[in-house]
Amino acid sequence: MTPVGRHRLAGLIAAALVYGADQLVKRAMIGPLRLPELGVIDLLPVFDLRWAMNFGVSFSLLSATSVESRWLLVGLTGLIAAAVLVWLLRERTRPECLALGLVLGGALGNIHDRAVLGYVVDYADLHFGEFRPFQIFNLADAAISIGVLIILARSFLSRDKRADVDGDAGHVPSES
Repeated sequence: MTPVGRHRLAGLIAAALVYGADQLVKRAMIGPLRLPELGVIDLLPVFDLRWAMNFGVSFSLLSATSVESRWLLVGLTGLIAAAVLVWLLRERTRPECLALGLVLGGALGNIHDRAVLGYVVDYADLHFGEFRPFQIFNLADAAISIGVLIILARSFLSRDKRADVDGDAGHVPSES
């Protein structure tokens, strides 16, 4: 297998691991931890497990309040996940393949919830007193966010390097 093929395979493995871990944790929240019944499990002064059913996408946008809108949202997010898969299969570098794998695995985890349950299971509540820097989220959301941040950071860094190379192309260093 070529190095590029190994990078893409690593991205697909990352997607599978994120999807599996996400579903495992969500099942633990619903089953053994009984989070829907308890509502909240206090873990740390700044972090709780808090039951939340998200009927929309990020920040509960595009809330699916009917069966039709639920399946429309499943279809829309499925198309986005398919686009990420195509991107991953065309990407050539390991970091981008792994980052896209994080995004793909997280997306599939949330799509699975929405298709099977009708909502996405959220449970992670980071807070500082009453201040919450994030909405209640889950492992899939964290993987998507980290993957997107990696892609953005690498994009900005590679653009800066390209600009430096392009800008120095006609410059001949002077001897002092």
